[in-house]
Amino acid sequence: MATSSTYVTIGELAERTGVATSALRFYESKGLLAPSRTASGQRRFLRSDIRRVSFILITQALGYSLTQIAEQLEALPESKSPTRRDWERLARIFQTDLDDRIQKLESLRDRLTSCIGCGCLSLKVCNIYNGEDVAAEKGAGPRYLLGDSATECDSASTARVRARGVAPNPNGIQTSR
Repeated sequence: MATSSTYVTIGELAERTGVATSALRFYESKGLLAPSRTASGQRRFLRSDIRRVSFILITQALGYSLTQIAEQLEALPESKSPTRRDWERLARIFQTDLDDRIQKLESLRDRLTSCIGCGCLSLKVCNIYNGEDVAAEKGAGPRYLLGDSATECDSASTARVRARGVAPNPNGIQTSR
């Protein structure tokens, strides 16, 4: 592929990005790519579409839908190569969401071997951090991974247990008074 050309063919774009030509045509049908056409109807992509396709691949791998990707790509110019400033604007849009995803992934990594507040009560630490499945009072799912703290749930548990006349025990064993 010649590096000085402003335009590339669909085959050249496919070769450089590792994306099948059928997938590139699909992206075009979804509005993710907007090639120009030669007089004979052949597609011609801007060389900068290599970066656009790379962005599509990366964001798909991160779990974004094609609809979400298309919405973000609308911020880029279609008829000319996006500038660094254009890509910076797009990056700012994604930064908040990516930071949130990173925080959730780190939380999952760091807490997966501990109680996550899901209600399984299968680990010994679950009886300490989620005795009697008090996390369920905050809602369904793994409450501690969704942002609730064991301390908040523990306060509710302690009050409920004391009201029943049972003393909470740090070892997760409840004893009657």
